[in-house]
Amino acid sequence: MKFLVTFGRYVCFVGKMFSRPERFKIYAKNFILELDNLGLSSIFLVTIISFFIGAVVTLQGANNMSSPLLPKALIGFLTRQTLLLEFSSTIVSLILAGKIGSNIASEIGTMRITEQIEAMETMGVNSVSYLVTPKVVAAMFINPILFVFSAFIGLIGGLVAGLSAGVVGVGDYIQGLNMDFRVFDIIYSMVKCVFFAFIYTTIPAFYGYYVQGGALEVGKASTKAVVDSSIIILMVNLIITQIML
Repeated sequence: MKFLVTFGRYVCFVGKMFSRPERFKIYAKNFILELDNLGLSSIFLVTIISFFIGAVVTLQGANNMSSPLLPKALIGFLTRQTLLLEFSSTIVSLILAGKIGSNIASEIGTMRITEQIEAMETMGVNSVSYLVTPKVVAAMFINPILFVFSAFIGLIGGLVAGLSAGVVGVGDYIQGLNMDFRVFDIIYSMVKCVFFAFIYTTIPAFYGYYVQGGALEVGKASTKAVVDSSIIILMVNLIITQIML
């Protein structure tokens, strides 16, 4: 019963988020700021993680394809498929859910306990739309771009690791990258990224917006937001995979 009540409040919360903004210029300005806060500030983290994961996938693939009957190009193929289909979309989104989700929940939660949200509503401002919509739209816009960037860096990391360990050459690796390539794989992952971005922004915003108490409750809300966002991302990942693949 408690779940249904929470889900109903979340649906109403999302409905308020999509109401007509009072001034488009202010929302456009906030959108640009959130692109930096949610996207550009995460590039370094995405770069480091993607590079080393690409390297690890390549080395593991080479270790499991030690048979001389298997062409070396399969190493590049395995690395590409792993990054495109799952890692650069789902795993990176889970990481961003921890980084961005906790930040959103704590930011909005702090505004709630310091009564800044009440002040907005007193002035007739739709606080949900003003605070949350730019974050959601910015994340849904930048997350597919981060996916492409992550996949590119991961493939470079795989090539560097393969050459350093002497398990695959440049020609074989590139041949594997081109092997049975489907544009649909990129479209599939981008669709997932859009849904994941919506999840890891709206759920933390919801928990932060309705937090009650003090700093301790804000911290608990941030933790719960990250956990719930991660679980729902994995569930949605399964649903989208069953529908699209």
